[in-house]
Amino acid sequence: MKMQQFLQFLNQQLTQWRRQYTTLRRKGKLMRSPKSKTHRRELLRTMLKNILLFLSKTNHKSERRKQERALKPKAKSVKTQSSICAVGLDWAYQQRYSVILAIAIVSLTGVIGNKLYNQTQLQVGNPAPQTITAPYTASIENQKKTEAKRKAVSKSSLQVLMLDARMNEEINKNLQQLLDDGNEIRAVAGAFPFFDSVVLSISTQRYLRSCSESEWQALLLTVKNSKNQQKKPKGQTTASSNQQRQPRTTPKSDSQSLKNTEPVDFSQNTDFTQAVAELESYRLTTSEKNLSLLIALISQARQRYTQATAKLLQLETVNPEAVYEESLLLDLLDVEWEKTQRGIHQITERILAQGIPQGLPKNILQDAVSLQLQTFVPEDAETLAKNVLLAVLKPNLQNDEEQTRENAQKAAAGVPPVMEKVRSGEVIVKKGAPITAWNFEVLEHYHLIRREIKWQELLKLGGVIAIAISIFVWVERHIDYELRQRDRLLVLLLTLSVPGAIAIGLPYTTWSALGLLLGSFYGSTLALTVVGLLLPILGISLEMSKAALLAGFGGGLLGSYIAQRLRSREELALLGVAIALTQGGIYLVVKILIGQVFGSTWYIVLQEAGLFALSGLGWSIVALGLSPYLEKVFDLVTPIRLAELANPNRPLLKRLATETPGTFQHTLLVATLAEAAAKELGCNVELVRAGTLYHDIGKMHDPLGFIENQMGGANKHDTEIKDPWKSAEIIKKHVTEGLVMARKHLLPTAIQAFIPEHQGTMLIAYFHHQAQQMAQEDPSLIIDDADFRYDGPIPQSRETGIVMLADSCEAALRSLQVSAKSPGKKPLLKDVSTEQALTMLNNILRAKWQDNQLVDSGLTREEMSQIAEIFVEVWQQFHHKRIAYPKFKAGGAALNS
Repeated sequence: MKMQQFLQFLNQQLTQWRRQYTTLRRKGKLMRSPKSKTHRRELLRTMLKNILLFLSKTNHKSERRKQERALKPKAKSVKTQSSICAVGLDWAYQQRYSVILAIAIVSLTGVIGNKLYNQTQLQVGNPAPQTITAPYTASIENQKKTEAKRKAVSKSSLQVLMLDARMNEEINKNLQQLLDDGNEIRAVAGAFPFFDSVVLSISTQRYLRSCSESEWQALLLTVKNSKNQQKKPKGQTTASSNQQRQPRTTPKSDSQSLKNTEPVDFSQNTDFTQAVAELESYRLTTSEKNLSLLIALISQARQRYTQATAKLLQLETVNPEAVYEESLLLDLLDVEWEKTQRGIHQITERILAQGIPQGLPKNILQDAVSLQLQTFVPEDAETLAKNVLLAVLKPNLQNDEEQTRENAQKAAAGVPPVMEKVRSGEVIVKKGAPITAWNFEVLEHYHLIRREIKWQELLKLGGVIAIAISIFVWVERHIDYELRQRDRLLVLLLTLSVPGAIAIGLPYTTWSALGLLLGSFYGSTLALTVVGLLLPILGISLEMSKAALLAGFGGGLLGSYIAQRLRSREELALLGVAIALTQGGIYLVVKILIGQVFGSTWYIVLQEAGLFALSGLGWSIVALGLSPYLEKVFDLVTPIRLAELANPNRPLLKRLATETPGTFQHTLLVATLAEAAAKELGCNVELVRAGTLYHDIGKMHDPLGFIENQMGGANKHDTEIKDPWKSAEIIKKHVTEGLVMARKHLLPTAIQAFIPEHQGTMLIAYFHHQAQQMAQEDPSLIIDDADFRYDGPIPQSRETGIVMLADSCEAALRSLQVSAKSPGKKPLLKDVSTEQALTMLNNILRAKWQDNQLVDSGLTREEMSQIAEIFVEVWQQFHHKRIAYPKFKAGGAALNS
């Protein structure tokens, strides 16, 4: 029970101490003045004293004395330690900028120069400083011999081949084209056989289609004469036959016999004789009319055959490597041709499935084709099919580099290490002799390699980094954005991520995340500076692929330049895709320029380029995911976060619109004026917009205490309070309550600054005047101007200064539209000129300037007049003149439109 009471008391005491600490820090008495040590000592002493008093009440006298004696030396040590800590904290706070710079130099040097630690003094190729012998006998692996043996096994491993689907597709396409050509030619020639093979044999039909015109005419004449000989004596047969053979030498284009041609005897031609015999036999078995029809059919077949032959010659002219011959293609029966096509497809499929390697001798392929022809193709078509297959078949096997490499690696892994025995006392290396790779391995095994930190190299690297940081500091001081210590710390952490990823062996570094986050948080100038300075440092200090370094740098450069221009997470996601394409493209281009793409490893380069593109996209996604958390932790405002904060559906803004509608409308008008001025003066428009929307949220603590929310009702300051001091306190409280609400809803510090700074230390003139009148009536009343002034601070930036001016001018501009308001009547509109409005605003702004409210804002006196003109322009846009409609008497007719 006593322990529980003690813990409760201790908790209360710590809470009180924390409040006192916060109060002192706000008032600037902590870490900012020489008296800060005294204040902290008093706090610690008070807390320690209270603890001792509590313990003295709960224990017996003897126990209390023992505890006091025990606590005295502890209290002294606590005081001493607190003094040391206080001094250290004071010094660190005063020198915080230098401390962060020192941390940056040390950390960057340490991470980038990680390979300079634990370096060996003895190097391969350097002379040995002394003769070194083996301290004991050991078997040591000779890595050089092992590697050579494994390389030999790896090279001797068989190449793994894979089918080239693209080549198979091309072969099948060419084959189908050849077969289509053959079908087209045979279609021109017509069906074969063209007549019943029982009447005319296949050989006779081939002969009748392809014989010369002279033979065909002689055959017709012979058939005709044989018919006449049946009616004449036998002795005239030979003579008449010989007389009728004269036209056989007639050209194909002339159907009449020439008188001076020599007679040609076709009787010795077996095909001629057989054709005549089969035609005469057909005439004997059928009528003369049927024979005439058959002869006409033969003539038609001959014509089609001639056309097919001409088309075949035309095809050979276009393609000199044509595989079709007249006798091979047109003499096949239709059934044989169909079977030949099927057989060619089957043979092609079988041979391609088995694969044709590069460099295969031609005779081996011919033998393989011939062997397949005997099974799948008719005997008469073997020659034709062989020509077709040899014309289209090409090597369709290519090296499977990945599988070959895996097999080689497996084969190499199976080779046992080459071990060599080193006996105790054996000389490893003599003094002055160069250290070989084997000597180095032996010395490393015996731990005889002397290791050290290369301080000289680290100092050189630190000097380069110090120069780079100096450039960064110079750029920082010449940009509009003022960095806080937490911002510098975040820049350092993000910068360390790139060499940190390289140090752990990750080639796909965080360049894209670095550029995207820095560009989004601090603008393109600062981000480009960091990325640009990091490139040469990493290039000269780390051993990494230049293509990888340039690819990452390109992605970081793109993210740095574009990030802050974007206004939504969706646009940032698209930027991530652009970064990915940039990284992959730069890597591929660099590899092409150095010639590594042209060779057997081209697909490896493409794979690496794809991985770099994916890494750029992946780190961009990581950056998008981290961005909201970093914004919260480091109190950052980005254009995207400001746009989100300015969303009217935010809980705080919805409450403002619901609970204080008049204040909300006032806020929107002030935002419109401030945005216009900020845009014209080149300020942060998004920050002005968001800050203005939240600058009066404190009025929600007492909405009716402010006239814009009274909606024409009674003013509580006149009817209820009737005390200017209390009224001024209520008015001032909207600043303090607004800060409480802002902290509760975790608004960024940059947004919180608008709440007190838009009022600065201005005088609450209305109630101050009331107090003065009361003091005149009652001289005992003493007026302190501080009671009627806001606590401040005055505007510390151009953005908060603009909002102060807009807030002061909005009510004045609104008052220009209204004259007097009589009870029960509507307000009368004034007809105010632009010059009058501008004069009034200049007077208001001049008063703010003379009251020293803008001395720390960065706004100039010349800009005051420019701001007044902008405010009047916006006011004119909102309150433009309207058409004066004619008045109508009651009951009058409506005006036709």
